[in-house]
Amino acid sequence: MTPEAVVYDIGNVLIEWNPERFYDGRIGREARLRLFEEVDLLGMNLSIDAGAPFKATVFDLADRVPDWADEIRMWYLNWIEMASPRIEHSITLLRTLRAKGVPVFALTNFGDDSFAYAQTQYDFLGEFDQAYVSGRLGCIKPDAAIYAAVEADCGIAAERLLFVDDKAENIAAAQARGWQGHVFAGAAGWARALVEAGLLNRQEAGL
Repeated sequence: MTPEAVVYDIGNVLIEWNPERFYDGRIGREARLRLFEEVDLLGMNLSIDAGAPFKATVFDLADRVPDWADEIRMWYLNWIEMASPRIEHSITLLRTLRAKGVPVFALTNFGDDSFAYAQTQYDFLGEFDQAYVSGRLGCIKPDAAIYAAVEADCGIAAERLLFVDDKAENIAAAQARGWQGHVFAGAAGWARALVEAGLLNRQEAGL
């Protein structure tokens, strides 16, 4: 069945998201391993994705773990360096879909204020027909509630939604509701999936 709309994850689909790489470059791999072992930075980020305020959450953790305070604050102060670079072919595919009249949505685990900031840094984040942001919805992938919220708002049948995400568990949760899905492992593979779905031809997909 040809999809009616395409739903994009953002991190590691449209922009690279690799905090470990950032910290390796700033403090070295050995120190980064200790930092991530001693401080639950990923859990902190998950709470931001679920709706906690970005700066206050990061700085509160820094205050509570003074030995790593400077490194923790980097999560806020240098965040855009972690969320980079752009994945240009994937962005081009998004724009090509929209130019053909295919609705394109975002479904992302992202903090409310961090997403608003990211939109000032990345022009394409303002180009979705609708952006479903976990920090605004109060639930995160792969919770079934976030997929239900998308379905209820967009009014498109689940089986007519094609979802791309880099995490297999997020795709599996969508497919359990009847969505079509593609696990992103590179823009070329995603381009081929769009051709197979009948949304783009090979030239349009850059193949």
